Amino acid sequence: MADSRPVSLIVVGSIAIDTIETPSERREEILGGSATYGCAAASFFARPGLVGIVGDDFPPGHLANFRRLGVDLAGLQVVPGKTFRWTGVYEENMDNRRTLCTELNVFASFRPDLPEVYRDCEYVLLGNIAPVLQLHVLDQARQPRFVLADTMDLWINTARDELLRVIGRVDLITMNESEARRLTGERVLLRAARALLGLGPRYVVIKKGEHGSILFSRDGVFLMPAFPLEEVKDPTGAGDCFAGGLVGALARTGEVSEPAIRSAMVYGSVAAAFGVEAFSLDRLLSISAEEIEERAALFRLMLKVE
Repeated sequence: MADSRPVSLIVVGSIAIDTIETPSERREEILGGSATYGCAAASFFARPGLVGIVGDDFPPGHLANFRRLGVDLAGLQVVPGKTFRWTGVYEENMDNRRTLCTELNVFASFRPDLPEVYRDCEYVLLGNIAPVLQLHVLDQARQPRFVLADTMDLWINTARDELLRVIGRVDLITMNESEARRLTGERVLLRAARALLGLGPRYVVIKKGEHGSILFSRDGVFLMPAFPLEEVKDPTGAGDCFAGGLVGALARTGEVSEPAIRSAMVYGSVAAAFGVEAFSLDRLLSISAEEIEERAALFRLMLKVE
């Protein structure tokens, strides 16, 4: 059955075919990419529009999975050639990973041109792509209410000026601890966050892996732990699921205040927790919106302080 919900947010990023090895298992040719995970997590709260590129080798089954989640594909470019491929191996602790092979293929020529129907979307998630491409999206979005951007150390090292321009134009920037310190030159995390806020965004989220995340604003600090799990099968895409769940939850409520963001972080953490319980989108494809709400309610009880 077709999803009749209007597209209320767009997710821009990579779509990949991954080969992943963990200490217990190896999976080949599975669906991955920042836009993939971001869309999947957001789809439980609002209908996302996917903006990305794949080759003509992209498996039809992967397209079917996007449709099962209600993802709109008007922004998906399918061009001759091979889809972006990534191969990685996780170490025993599942926190550290090594990239064995990266084949950009058609992703090397990606230009995220938004369909006309996407340009008025109020919520935008800029996945981890080159800052110049993130800027290109921002130039096309007419009047977004809330923009979240993700980044990585590669762009800090190779595209710093463009990244600083992105940070100055978004509402929330997210990065991990080492990236925040490298970009700002501040060793103390609180000082690094303040320096990032000084660049223009209203909010900064520092990702801490299995230890959760921290929201910084000009009004204070909010600590969000990760949802506790007995087993993690594949941590790939956890940060993208967190971001997708967060923006999706905001789009559902139509709120962009700090209390709304704190509440949305609960959903982001829950979506990420579901995502890492299996490889690729396997777990997210097997659950319902009701299960998301049940786990979110349980998480709120865990977070409650009398």
